[in-house]
Amino acid sequence: MNKVKLSFLLLFSGVTLSLLLSGCGYHIGSLMHPQVKSIAIAPVTNETLAYNVSAILRNRLTEAFMRDGSLQVKSLREADCILYARVIKITYRETTPATFDDEITYRPTEWRIWMTVEFSVIIPGNKEPLIKKQKVMADAIFQVQADFFVNRQRGIEQCAWHLSRRIIQQTTEGW
Repeated sequence: MNKVKLSFLLLFSGVTLSLLLSGCGYHIGSLMHPQVKSIAIAPVTNETLAYNVSAILRNRLTEAFMRDGSLQVKSLREADCILYARVIKITYRETTPATFDDEITYRPTEWRIWMTVEFSVIIPGNKEPLIKKQKVMADAIFQVQADFFVNRQRGIEQCAWHLSRRIIQQTTEGW
């Protein structure tokens, strides 16, 4: 009698578990438009004075799309849609102020960078863009050891990575 109860209990819990897991409504995969399977990243336009930002952002966008896996990255001629981006503003601010010790001035060691990018996604041949122009902003903190300019470039790379993640999210989920 105990074996019958145990087998019934196991069977009941197995059926219940399978019903719960299959009926919860979760979806695994991309939320992108069903007809769009690939994307190209057009050369990024830089309207700031910061050096090499367009190349850094384009590389980060390509890397982030490849990691995400929702869309396959292809050339401009082969892709189903094209992402256009424009860096419109970069701001640097010290997060730790300069310190003074008698006649010696110590420069700030930590800075925050804010970057604003405007982007849109088009399907070649369509009048209306898949995603209309949107502004995205991200920030990053970088520390200065010896060379300010090298560390600032690293801060730009970090900020570009944060921006690319936000752009991907809005591209794959916001159409």
